[in-house]
Amino acid sequence: MYFISPTFSRFLVAIFLCMVTQVSTQPRQVIVDADSGNEVDDLFALVRLLLEPTLEVTALNAAHWQTSHWTEPRSMENSHRVNQQLLGELQLEVKTFRGAPARMYDWGDRAQHSAAAYEIIRQAVAQEEVTVVALGALTNIASAVFIQPTIAKQLKVYWLGTTLDFETSVLKRNDFNPLMDPYALDYLLDSEVEMHIMPINVAVAMEVEYTELKGAIGKHPIGAYLIQRWDNHLDSSRKNRVLWDLGLVSAFISPGFAQKEAITTSRDSGNRLVHFYKSLDAAAVYQDFYKTLLAFERE
Repeated sequence: MYFISPTFSRFLVAIFLCMVTQVSTQPRQVIVDADSGNEVDDLFALVRLLLEPTLEVTALNAAHWQTSHWTEPRSMENSHRVNQQLLGELQLEVKTFRGAPARMYDWGDRAQHSAAAYEIIRQAVAQEEVTVVALGALTNIASAVFIQPTIAKQLKVYWLGTTLDFETSVLKRNDFNPLMDPYALDYLLDSEVEMHIMPINVAVAMEVEYTELKGAIGKHPIGAYLIQRWDNHLDSSRKNRVLWDLGLVSAFISPGFAQKEAITTSRDSGNRLVHFYKSLDAAAVYQDFYKTLLAFERE
């Protein structure tokens, strides 16, 4: 029989509590996959993610938007450049990776072999769980799973796209992100990847007026940079925009901003449980974004 003194017992408890606290305060690691060159909303979403102290962005992957009718000749390279420019504006160091230059192939080895896809594979092989927040085409993620199918169970993907009728569970895929790579979406729905999807009929709540946005953040250096993105876009005359991606990342960071429902998809959409965002508190999202951005100071 062994005797442990009360003092030593308290010491062991203190050590245990210290270890638990240290584990609980470790930032969540996340890979971000973004078609940043495409629209205005991506940069707002990336700023919110990159400034979140509870997250560590372990990779910022560039996604293509090659199928769009307003695409750049090399849309993925454009996204990669914008990603790096944003990191420079924020004075942050995050590993950036080039993704697929276009959608997955039609037959044979359908994967787009890219640095982004192999970084997803590398992290999934090394860890029990990898989270990816995807703001555009799913090409990089689907290609990673196509190349290394065994990683599917390790991936949790948060993505914006599709339209879901919550009364009938009918899923439509005729919006921008699914159309950039229809096969990539089909492939992931048929896989064991854990999917969390914000449909655009939910994210549409993120509509905001230019005057409100500029008035809230326009005097901040990063805010001015984001407003300039609106001003320089090809449809810069718009008075309102839906900052779609900001809704997704804010709900990912703060689950209380949204409600989810687990729905079994139809047989042509995987016939399995997918977590769909059902509602979004856009007012709370914007207040959170303004607060986070205005508190940020560059060195």
